Amino acid sequence: MTRLRRKALDVVVSPGQVHGGSISSDTKVVFTKSDRDYSIFYDVHIFYYLWYGDPATDNKYIHWDHVLVPHWDPKIAASHAQGRHTPPEDIASSFYPELGPYSSRDPKVLESHMAQIEEAAAGVLVLSWYPPGVADDHGEPSEDLVPAVMDAAHRHSIKVAFHIQPYKGRTDQSMHDNIKYIIDKYGKHGAFYRFRSSTGRVLPLFYVYDSYLMPAESWADLLSPKGSHSIRGTPYDGVFLALIVEERHKHDILASGFDGIYTYFASNGFSFGSSHQNWKAIKNFCDGNNLLFIPSVGPGYVDTAVRPWNNHNTRNRVNGRYYDTSLQAALSVRPEIVTITSFNQWHEGTQIEKAVPKKTVTRLYLDYQPNQPDHYLVLTRQWAENYNKEKDTWLM
Repeated sequence: MTRLRRKALDVVVSPGQVHGGSISSDTKVVFTKSDRDYSIFYDVHIFYYLWYGDPATDNKYIHWDHVLVPHWDPKIAASHAQGRHTPPEDIASSFYPELGPYSSRDPKVLESHMAQIEEAAAGVLVLSWYPPGVADDHGEPSEDLVPAVMDAAHRHSIKVAFHIQPYKGRTDQSMHDNIKYIIDKYGKHGAFYRFRSSTGRVLPLFYVYDSYLMPAESWADLLSPKGSHSIRGTPYDGVFLALIVEERHKHDILASGFDGIYTYFASNGFSFGSSHQNWKAIKNFCDGNNLLFIPSVGPGYVDTAVRPWNNHNTRNRVNGRYYDTSLQAALSVRPEIVTITSFNQWHEGTQIEKAVPKKTVTRLYLDYQPNQPDHYLVLTRQWAENYNKEKDTWLM
């Protein structure tokens, strides 16, 4: 059993003693297991995907057999491979997971994932979420799995926040329903994450993917105090984070009534928002408008197993140097929270989950050698510890 021990200058909160599971971003938990001290940090958030399936658990492979997405220009599409992957030897990723092409429903997988996230010192798992009965274009509904994820997270003192995906028919009204559903269903769970804002309010935190697909006026109906069905000041209030892709989005985000901005993409230079050189300007904009700026950093990017025409966005890991550079860029803007893209987005090669070398007749997978399968978990922990040391000096 993990013993929680108070240390001078650390705010230590036992997960069981917190009302409604609220632990804010300015809190860290310090554990002692045997004589090894280690912490997890609630200001390091990590994107997590639940869309994988295997025959043993789901009667078929899900997502590992992803189609090769054709380019929108037929001339370009014609010069690239088509069809779909055939697991277990050929999977829809350039890397190969240590757990093999697993099912997100396998309790042993969930347990392993939480142990790995704890090893990486990330305190908040940001769950890719679709409403009940709804899924992405290539997957199956997985909302029924959320309670098992939260239970597994709770056993490792990890908190869970929600990453609302752009399902078909997402409107300000359906978002209102989603927020109410999530808070009503999960708000009392010990693993449900709440963020302590600068004003001292403790509120649930939601990441909204592709938020720019909805006009600012519609968002304002939900997110501004005078909106026609505003959640502000109700039991369903929260901290809402919009995705910035293009520079012009920052003005829409402000007009929409969002509380902050995140960047998601792990490919430096891919979009305005994901380009490290723009982070200072975005942070200044956020500071000037009382918004949170939450940069997203990743270990690399390669999605050619699903988008064979997209190699210009590949970012080589260079044995962890790309990750170091990205993490340093995030640190330099002094953010209150940092997001990691991702724990297990295998299609886009952004995962820090354990991967192993693999070669088959038709495929040679990338791997983390000469480093160990846990290399990116170790780098994440080292950085998280450094980030929190640095943060202490910002307050001086």
